Amino acid sequence: MAKPVALVTGGARGIGLATARRLASDHRIALLDLEAGALEQAASLCGADTITAVCDITDQAQVDAAVAKVVAEAGGIDVVFSNAGIGGGGSLRLLDPDVLAAIVNVNLTGNWRLIHSCLPYLIERRGYVIANASASALLPAIGIGAYASSKAGLEQLMNVLRSEVAHLGVDVGVSYFWFVGTDMVDGAESEMGRVGGLRSEMPGPLKRIVSVESVGEKLATGIRKRARRVVAPRWVTPVFFLRGIISGLVERGADEIAAELDDATAERIAETGAFSAAFRSSQAGHHSAAENVGRSLGD
Repeated sequence: MAKPVALVTGGARGIGLATARRLASDHRIALLDLEAGALEQAASLCGADTITAVCDITDQAQVDAAVAKVVAEAGGIDVVFSNAGIGGGGSLRLLDPDVLAAIVNVNLTGNWRLIHSCLPYLIERRGYVIANASASALLPAIGIGAYASSKAGLEQLMNVLRSEVAHLGVDVGVSYFWFVGTDMVDGAESEMGRVGGLRSEMPGPLKRIVSVESVGEKLATGIRKRARRVVAPRWVTPVFFLRGIISGLVERGADEIAAELDDATAERIAETGAFSAAFRSSQAGHHSAAENVGRSLGD
């Protein structure tokens, strides 16, 4: 009997690759990413029958071509893990408004392009789709406002989609993680100066980093169970029920961190400009941001 087919975006590294490797024992894996070299290396870790496609999720033609390739080679799609994304940090009021546009174009619109293209095949096989949102969608995430907003939009999009496709036999999940030890987090702290280093000033469990391996294991388990929600670390779960209270506590303690964020963002803007200041040096692009910033994928 043929294995079910699991398509993973941002699959060349980080959370995407960690999840794909753990699914490979009982799924045929299809990896989508922008980095061709890293993609081939990742595929070697997921089985000889792994399918790969270089794909920019902000480009509908590329998305449709990649999905068509997977279907042509594997016969269909049973699982989609829509994971590709970019980060960005800094004081919202000081950054160029195009920072938000760039991040939303990848993290919200780009993910939807991919999911939308896969839906006919998921419906055909009564499959499962999970999108990688973020715990930052659940509370006022000072310093990563554009990123958190894009992830909150993705969460709500998936919640609506769940209601719209349940009668077709498709299940929909959302994952919520805080800081995970990926290139996105590590790169921000090493490349973005004081803006990237603000995590260390957060209180208690908020500053802790969860390993990519543990997150990949949680996701693989959740995917096999067709879970509605996958979370890490454990403190994220109560946030769903205490959202209003926790948001109020965050707001009351925000003044000092927000002032530090303003200073750090201003320093970075002076060095790089109000758009590039939000991104790691390896991400920064022009104001046609979706094309350029969107070239660094994979939460």
